[in-house]
Amino acid sequence: VTTGAGGDLQQVERMARAMVTQFGMSDVGSIAIDDGGFAGPNYSQELAGKIDSAIRQITDEGYATAIMLLMSSRACLDRIADELVETETMSGARLREIVSEYAEIPEKLAAV
Repeated sequence: VTTGAGGDLQQVERMARAMVTQFGMSDVGSIAIDDGGFAGPNYSQELAGKIDSAIRQITDEGYATAIMLLMSSRACLDRIADELVETETMSGARLREIVSEYAEIPEKLAAV
């Protein structure tokens, strides 16, 4: 795993952990657990196992969703990659033009 990818995976784990332990976004329940500072978190092994399982479920679901989106968009992504191999850069307008051939793109919203 490269440094960039490793950092991305660490960020995924941090976000999933916060979803579980700070925001109650899992089956573990509506809990808010302090990280415990230097001493680390103070909760039972049973709760730690539930938290770890919930984190794993969130990350696995995110991974599956990403794979599904990439696979369903493969033709579009290949076309973009082929053009980038030739031109090395691409304007936002050109990107939207290519993507619009494969999917409906909402109109750009004006800044509020």
